[in-house]
Amino acid sequence: MKKMASIDIGLKRIGVALCLSLGIVSPQEAILRKNRDQAAHDVDAFLNEWNIELLVVGLPKGGSSSDEMERRIKHFVSLLKFSGEVVYQDEYGSSNEAKEMMQGVVRQKRDGRIDSMAAKVILERYLDALKASHG
Repeated sequence: MKKMASIDIGLKRIGVALCLSLGIVSPQEAILRKNRDQAAHDVDAFLNEWNIELLVVGLPKGGSSSDEMERRIKHFVSLLKFSGEVVYQDEYGSSNEAKEMMQGVVRQKRDGRIDSMAAKVILERYLDALKASHG
């Protein structure tokens, strides 16, 4: 199985999650975003460190600002030096799902844990869709 990661790109933080074996997805520490170049560099460093072969990128589908967000997200991905495969996964509602999962666990909202849980949700959705198409 390929080593996979997912990113949930936000304006202040980028949530990240890993799947290195057998469908077990673990959220990692979110990447703080000071500017695009720094953030792209940090994401690249993360992908290299884990020898990631497939990157799943959350993309909002539906909603009023989805076209603008999609453009921004695809532009950000174009800044990456990542040479592996990139796939886009609908992230609609992933942040709310992450918040529900974290209810009562996290008081501090700005530490990026919700962002990385959202990335975990995105990667799990991708894996579920993969299983469904191969099963």
